[in-house]
Amino acid sequence: MEEKYLEDLVAIKKMMSKSSQFISLSGLTGVLAGVYALVGAYFANKKIHDYTIDIINLKFKLIYIGSFVLILSVITAFVLTLMKAKQQEVSIWTATSRRMLFHFLVPLFSGGFLVLVMLNSENYEFIAPITLIFYGLSCINASKYTFRDVLYLGLTMLLLGLLSSLFIGYGLLFWTIGFGFCHILYGSIMYVKYDLKNK
Repeated sequence: MEEKYLEDLVAIKKMMSKSSQFISLSGLTGVLAGVYALVGAYFANKKIHDYTIDIINLKFKLIYIGSFVLILSVITAFVLTLMKAKQQEVSIWTATSRRMLFHFLVPLFSGGFLVLVMLNSENYEFIAPITLIFYGLSCINASKYTFRDVLYLGLTMLLLGLLSSLFIGYGLLFWTIGFGFCHILYGSIMYVKYDLKNK
């Protein structure tokens, strides 16, 4: 009788967790986003040290590289999340996922707007800190509606962004650590903790 009661409690807890948390995020998304970021950082570094490129062309080439990495990461996140949701037999578009997306996008778009202002005024030195800080805030903001690991990723990104603001000129290095290695690390942890466990 007591065992049945405990089983019921566990089942209720799981149901409540599913309704209040978006659990279809795949750890592989973080790993692949990190790999894309490292490849992007490699090509960005090559362009920065190519002294045959003038500053205006360099700016556009770096924007193209950054945009390509971002678009590829978003597509990967959508496809892998959709696949995991189908595997779990849950909907990808729920009240919880909408709340998570809203809380994630508000700081992200705010940071994106600031980056565009910086690019327009040719103040490039604070672009790395701004992107890391606002991405960190996005993760922290969205973590209420998904895995707690997203909170720790956000705090790490926030710390890296603040450190980056103290070491102007090393933006690409902090970007590589944050968007590259940290994504791979946290993505791997999430994959082992949640994806492999549910297979």
